Amino acid sequence: MPQTENSNYALEKLRDVLHQGEFGNDGKLPTERTLSDKLGISRRAVRRALEVLEAEGLIWRKQGSGTYLGQKPSDWGNHVDNIVAGTDFMEIMEVRLRIEPQIAQLAAMRAKASDIERMRELARKITESDDADAKELWDGALHRQIALAAGNQLFLSIFDVVNRVRQDDAWQTIRERARSISGTMAHSNAQHAALIEAIAARDPARAGECMRMHLLMLQERLIRQTSMDHLGPETVAEAS
Repeated sequence: MPQTENSNYALEKLRDVLHQGEFGNDGKLPTERTLSDKLGISRRAVRRALEVLEAEGLIWRKQGSGTYLGQKPSDWGNHVDNIVAGTDFMEIMEVRLRIEPQIAQLAAMRAKASDIERMRELARKITESDDADAKELWDGALHRQIALAAGNQLFLSIFDVVNRVRQDDAWQTIRERARSISGTMAHSNAQHAALIEAIAARDPARAGECMRMHLLMLQERLIRQTSMDHLGPETVAEAS
């Protein structure tokens, strides 16, 4: 079959191919050669038409892999992983102390009744959990629900970057040790309850202060635990 060199025709036919969606689950398009043979269009015309579709954000190309439907995925996730890998818990706490009190203030002004009920439910999950992994999971969910209720997408994005550190095994280990300090969990649960009630009362100043005090308590426990890690068993026993 003779192949046309008309790039506009090629573009029209390729739009039909995209609309029909006849490719794999991963959204990978057939090769240029396959498209050329199937549509009776020269590879040159196919290539030009694909360039237009890519410029429009309808497809993206990965070197050595092929052409895929949709916009090119962001590599932000890789950047976040690198940030988290090079960050220690003190840096994380310094950031949390500067953004989460403000997030709590916004939540006190903007949270819906359904948001507050969800916060209370998540706080109950923390209290009822009997292992460290579950407590960490529900604690993260509670703090993220507060960030969601704040209604600020940029704050939420920053929070999610900071929250990624929870996935790190080393972080979970040190958090679990910090919780083991006498009275920590009871104090933390009471602080969560006070924070939620401040948000429910539409009291931004109190909500912000509750969050700040909660994070300061956590920071102090983490510092205390890591300090003990550098002491010998006898010294730790005496400090306890």
